[in-house]
Amino acid sequence: MASVAVENYLKHILLLAEAEDPAELVPMGALASSLAVVPGTVTTMVKALAAEGLVEHEPRSGVRLTDSGRRLALDVIRRHRIIETFLVNVLKMDWSSVHSEAEQLEHVISEDVLDRLDALLGHPTTDPHGDPIPSAQGKLRSQIYATLATCVVPRSMRIVRIADQSTEFLQFAEQNALLPGNTVRVVDRNLAAGLVSLKHGSGEPVPLSLTAAGKILVEPVK
Repeated sequence: MASVAVENYLKHILLLAEAEDPAELVPMGALASSLAVVPGTVTTMVKALAAEGLVEHEPRSGVRLTDSGRRLALDVIRRHRIIETFLVNVLKMDWSSVHSEAEQLEHVISEDVLDRLDALLGHPTTDPHGDPIPSAQGKLRSQIYATLATCVVPRSMRIVRIADQSTEFLQFAEQNALLPGNTVRVVDRNLAAGLVSLKHGSGEPVPLSLTAAGKILVEPVK
């Protein structure tokens, strides 16, 4: 079994790649920032991962996962998101606090326990934040969504995913009913002011910054 450090590096490389372009190299600076470590530490670890055949490293350019590295990264992400789902759906923990708990448990849970949790939960395809859960076969559903900052105005949109999973932002999203599965409508978007106006049903418009709106992924209501 890979070490905690190896699993964390592979996971962060995959998440950074999926957020941009999976085919492109992940910049070393972005990886250092994501892991909250200094660039020299990242360089040392990436060289070790490359020696193990888990990544391809191009000095001064970046890093990408090999097939075996991607498979390990998907396994870690699968564990993390199933654990988050269990903590929220079964243990009824606050969805804004489960990320840190899952960060710890993802490295120690056995495959047998994970499979049993998956079955208990009904084999969910997304976690409480809307993130896709990789399959046991290592397949990750990837889909491009609009955000509340880019979607068609005015049109009813269903929230599918929250991109910022910091405790503060998740609490903000919950307080404003911006949860996966909920329907909202952007009634106005003022680029100069950096604001969008949302409506829940027939309620009064609610202002939201473009920055926050860009972190909430949506799809049209059919």
